[in-house]
Amino acid sequence: MSRAGKYPVKLQDGVSAEIKDGAVIVKGPKGELKVVLDTKNAHLVDVEVKDGAVVVTPKDAEDKTSRAMWGTMTRNIKSAVMGVTNGFSKEMYMNGVGYKASVAGNKLTLVVGFSHDVVMEIPAGLSVKMGEKPTEFIISGIDKCALGLFADKIHKIRKADPYKGKGIFYKGENIRRKEGKKK
Repeated sequence: MSRAGKYPVKLQDGVSAEIKDGAVIVKGPKGELKVVLDTKNAHLVDVEVKDGAVVVTPKDAEDKTSRAMWGTMTRNIKSAVMGVTNGFSKEMYMNGVGYKASVAGNKLTLVVGFSHDVVMEIPAGLSVKMGEKPTEFIISGIDKCALGLFADKIHKIRKADPYKGKGIFYKGENIRRKEGKKK
């Protein structure tokens, strides 16, 4: 049984949800998010809004895929509710000689040791703020999935080097350092 799916997603004050056109539309103080129900396996669960909560139930409790989608849909809806109330953010930093980042409009420019600067367009709904140092920045937004994808795209530009300790890191990420060649 899904432990995530057992509990209904409670809607906090100022947050509303409605099921419309095969999607759950969650509106809150920070914006509006849409959780699509018309995916490949979403027909395996029933979603309804009642008593200030969104309740997801599996259509067939014995089917393994149905139980899996039960928990997945519940968590997706819960992320949407958390996003429109509090929002999400990821802190990142860079380590290396000459590494720095800057934001101009909706463009993030990274100088990470290539012969050229890496210029990335910031997706709609996300914002990037610079930290105290030019090597630190914070990505924030209401959509947890879009935030994670953009942060991962930045992280892959210059992966962490376990020998020199250079690269782009998430705050709190642990990289196991390796010892170089011995003479």
